[in-house]
Amino acid sequence: MTTSDVRVWPGHPHPLGATWDGRGVNFALFSAHAERVELCLFDARGRETRVELPEYTDEVWHGYLPEVGPGQVYGYRVHGPHAPDRGHWFNPHKLLLDPYARALTGRLDWSGPHFCFQLGHPRADLSFCTRDNAATMLKAVVVDPAAGGPDTGTPPRHPWHTSVLYEMHVRGFTMRHPDVHESYRGTFAGLSTRAVADHLRALGITAVELLPVHAFVHDRHLVVKGLSNYWGYNPISFFAPHPGYLASGSLDEVRTFVRGMHDAGIEVILDVVYNHTGEGSQMGPMLSFRGIDNASYYRLVPGNRRYYMDSSGCGNTLNFRHHRVIQLVMDSLRYWVQEMGVDGFRFDLAAAMGRDVGHFDRDASFLAAARQDPVLSRVKMIAEPWDVGEGGYQLGQFPPGWAEWNDRYRDTVRGFWRGDGGQVPDLATRLTGSSDIFGRRGRKPWASINFVTAHDGFTLADLVSYDRKHNDANGEDNRDGTDDNRSWNHGVEGPTTDHDITTLRRRQRVNLLATLLLSQGVPMLLAGDEFGHSQGGNNNPYCQDNRTTWLDWDRITPEERRLTRLVSWLIRLRRTHSVFHRDRFLRGKVVPGTEIIDSKWVNADGRERQVSDWENGDTRFVGLLLRGAAGCYYVTATGEPRPDDSFLICMNAGDEPLTCQLPALDDGGAWLPLLDTADGPVLAGAPASEDGDAYPMAGRSLVLFRRLPVGADGPEAVVGPAARGRRQSGVAGDSS
Repeated sequence: MTTSDVRVWPGHPHPLGATWDGRGVNFALFSAHAERVELCLFDARGRETRVELPEYTDEVWHGYLPEVGPGQVYGYRVHGPHAPDRGHWFNPHKLLLDPYARALTGRLDWSGPHFCFQLGHPRADLSFCTRDNAATMLKAVVVDPAAGGPDTGTPPRHPWHTSVLYEMHVRGFTMRHPDVHESYRGTFAGLSTRAVADHLRALGITAVELLPVHAFVHDRHLVVKGLSNYWGYNPISFFAPHPGYLASGSLDEVRTFVRGMHDAGIEVILDVVYNHTGEGSQMGPMLSFRGIDNASYYRLVPGNRRYYMDSSGCGNTLNFRHHRVIQLVMDSLRYWVQEMGVDGFRFDLAAAMGRDVGHFDRDASFLAAARQDPVLSRVKMIAEPWDVGEGGYQLGQFPPGWAEWNDRYRDTVRGFWRGDGGQVPDLATRLTGSSDIFGRRGRKPWASINFVTAHDGFTLADLVSYDRKHNDANGEDNRDGTDDNRSWNHGVEGPTTDHDITTLRRRQRVNLLATLLLSQGVPMLLAGDEFGHSQGGNNNPYCQDNRTTWLDWDRITPEERRLTRLVSWLIRLRRTHSVFHRDRFLRGKVVPGTEIIDSKWVNADGRERQVSDWENGDTRFVGLLLRGAAGCYYVTATGEPRPDDSFLICMNAGDEPLTCQLPALDDGGAWLPLLDTADGPVLAGAPASEDGDAYPMAGRSLVLFRRLPVGADGPEAVVGPAARGRRQSGVAGDSS
């Protein structure tokens, strides 16, 4: 077929992308500075036919091809000035991806000439490469939107304050899962396996937060080293899922996974990277945006537009001052909600998206657009509230309606359980929802996404096993990754058979998990932490697509299974008792209509903490009394709501044991121990303690008490101290 053999009509400038209408395909590509655009069609043998788009309307090049349909493979060649000093890098010798492509095919082979300049040239980025890259380039595929695919089910729509998030990787979660067929491992099809849903449902989480699933590229320098961009924070398409995550190559896999999660009562949140693309700096490849309209898509240095303003640390930053960039991102987000059924997004380096004029602005164009959008305003929006640009740390500064990753929570909780001094005052604020950060503009405790570990950093098992990072396998001489881990190896670096050390490490993991799940705000767990996944001390395994990061389901010990059940029990306890997930900040004041103070801080002697106690930097004990009847409810086994019980959380991060005197309340009830991390086994018939009784606490331990009203029977089984009752296998739920 030659160009003259292809019929092309004017078509329309909207919608952008390739749109099949049942008779033909409309192609529309935005470029404000191009001089000519060629649509490149590829047949099954890879032969290329070029068709010049005939119309240019409102800075959009467009044409309609009546003889083209779904499954057509295509790309673009864009003609224009090659003037790097003015921000233009046009090079028609390079095949480019459609920014609106719904599906991709092939793979990016770095042996091809994907740079618009000549590698090795004395002034490389100012040179011009005439070699064609089509044979080794990813390509777009026309899809049929009317085909629909599997229904994504009814979204669970869990309220923010009842949510428990679970961060996981599409590939790493199933690559070693014995109940997932080998051909499905590492894909959405693998995640759709019943065993996966069963584990997540049993755990009790309400939402999975997937690391990036948008199509991304493996950096050339990593491929040369035999590594890959495993995490996926290097996007090249904002609509198409990563081809490697589709066992069948069909978009239906994504919808099937979402449907399976929704049927299990679990929401799907995507980690999205709209702050930069995989094209990198001016020394990076030309794959899409750079060759289509570099000066529009990217933020360039004023007065020297050859270079990029880089607040992402990845070589470039998308230009959110441009309305077409905002349109691209908004269209992408709505597509994933409306067509793929997802329930929310976590925005990587979200501060970069609020930089209209260089500095962060909470009322920036994109943030304002998202807030008022009728689709996006109804889904969960989570910001990673920082980037690497000037003034990039913006925790607490995002608009109402947004939640934010709270690294202050992470650092304080880690420091407290490591035994650092002076942590208690800040810990108190973190446990109660971080009102000092989020308590403005009508925001709620759920604005704080609390986490102790995440994909970026140590796993929980490594946090208690290593004093320093061990990233040698990344090929950067252990220079990558943070040195501020606030971790503690408890006496030996890495694995050990020392019984005392392994026992203390297990206890510390429970301390950290229990703290997370009993705090106000929204807890986020890292996949694998519930059963001791270790990355061998690597705190930046972004390039490790191997056993370092893949969860090893076959090596979960009975001890680790008990930890998993304990996490499940804690999540059920949290879900059942709203005292642990209030929709308003704790103030230590009387709640209107109840005549009851919502919370109180106590010392180990049972008395209320005074100013002098808060100023004591040597204390390692903190006690938090939560009054359930102060506006909270409890759901009974029959589904009946009633005023919630009170709970007492006692934490001793010191090495030495102490005696905790239980505070007195005026309700005539008693204190029932539910969890003592120093002992851990499940008990039946643990005795309750009276007001003023002394309860012995081990060093490095957390104890949770539940207030039993007069005449009430406790749960049939609780998690508590071994010395106070009969052992029972498994972890019991709250059966009262």
